Amino acid sequence: MTRPAPMPMTDIAKPKLSFYDRLKLATKHRLAEPILAALCFLEAMILPIFPEIMLAPMIIADRMRAWRLAAICTISSVAGGLAGYAIGYFLFDTVGRAIIELYGAGEGFASLTRSFNDNGPLMILIGALSPIPYKVVTITSGVAGLDLWTFIIYGFIGRGLRYFVPCGLFYFFGPAANAFIEKHKAVAGWAMIVAVVAGFALAPLLFPKPSVDLETLVIEASDHITGDLTPES
Repeated sequence: MTRPAPMPMTDIAKPKLSFYDRLKLATKHRLAEPILAALCFLEAMILPIFPEIMLAPMIIADRMRAWRLAAICTISSVAGGLAGYAIGYFLFDTVGRAIIELYGAGEGFASLTRSFNDNGPLMILIGALSPIPYKVVTITSGVAGLDLWTFIIYGFIGRGLRYFVPCGLFYFFGPAANAFIEKHKAVAGWAMIVAVVAGFALAPLLFPKPSVDLETLVIEASDHITGDLTPES
């Protein structure tokens, strides 16, 4: 009896890689660290993505790189924040306004800009540590003319905590995290996507809708009109 011919290797279906598996493969590329630095830079000024999506698999793949990667992310993010500050300071009408409106923060932008002069350091820390898009904070800082050194120092504090704390956790608990993610790859992939969507959703919360105080507006308008009608002595 004639044996059937063996199936060629090309006919064997290749296993479909999950989103997380593709990320792990990307982290092994020789340009992975420069790409991560570019992501952190662009995230601080315009890009709607969390660098942690790439950072976490890189540390899990080689946790000895944790501290170096945290430093790369922090420095790149602060540099990108300075670019965002420059957009707000020099190019708000041509570039910055479109970015702010993209993240749904345009309606309450004027009121928040005024509050930056009083609570700038706190707002920088909130934006640097939370899922709220950091580019909204950096651009607003430039529009408000926040002291540049205050912006840089608190940017380093906030972004340093943002990256060094999770990198430290991955360094110490990387093997356990890797085992968990390998068992729940779909959950890990969806969690990353949800994190990006949450950043967009939380952006308007940082910019509260301006409550128009009609009485104040009327009084100011009345005072202005009265001043115009009052004859000069």
